[in-house]
Amino acid sequence: MLRCKDNYLEIRVGDKELLLDFDEVSNIRDNFIYTILNDDNPVLYPIEIRRGNAYMRLHFTRDLDAPTLIVNGVHMHRMSSDIGPLRDANYKVRAARVRRGHIVLDVCTGLGYTTIASLHHGAERVYTVEVSREVLAIAQLNPWSAKLANSKVKIILADASKLVERLPDNTFDRIIHDPPRFSMAGELYSRDFYRELFRVLKPGGILFHYTGEPLRSRGHGHGPIVRGVIQRLQYVGFVRVRYDDRAQGVVAVKPRE
Repeated sequence: MLRCKDNYLEIRVGDKELLLDFDEVSNIRDNFIYTILNDDNPVLYPIEIRRGNAYMRLHFTRDLDAPTLIVNGVHMHRMSSDIGPLRDANYKVRAARVRRGHIVLDVCTGLGYTTIASLHHGAERVYTVEVSREVLAIAQLNPWSAKLANSKVKIILADASKLVERLPDNTFDRIIHDPPRFSMAGELYSRDFYRELFRVLKPGGILFHYTGEPLRSRGHGHGPIVRGVIQRLQYVGFVRVRYDDRAQGVVAVKPRE
């Protein structure tokens, strides 16, 4: 809640309250999301983390339906005049055809929007894997991620490329794989990783693999990254492999036995 009070701006977040004078207000940066830290001496603090060469923060504009995460200058969600992070997540879940009672593996939690959308579509249980403590810390401060705190959600802090090797066969009805771009996490685009996803997916199960449209030439089909994803998925045994234009990713099916 915001209101002016005796030449101060009063900010209230939950049970925390802070008064800012107008000089302090002028230091608030556009497109940032802030939280109030410290109960005894409250401070308005941007939701951001710096560690070594890594920098990540929440980014929000009034045109978006929810904040996105920026990692080293790269947006982790699609952003356009008609698609924000929540709609983007919903498109991915629809492409995976998540239904009531499904057990879902969500690879790369991020802010948790895909997990939350899976619950909205009826998933009975979602196992969501994130390699970065910092990303999960930011999600914990993001109001739009609050529904991750659900008994049907299991958040796993791990490297997905290694964790999946320890998962049992034929476990998941659906897998939603939403990795960073290829240059940031090439192991999550590898044939070996896809083979493990195939193994843990139930027969008849569906994988959705977000790729975006990197290096796509107008009128000349998909770029080499998307073509490579399709070829490797087919190689490890997936069938009916196709690109979903609305969700901007590859859909693949594990054959029924």
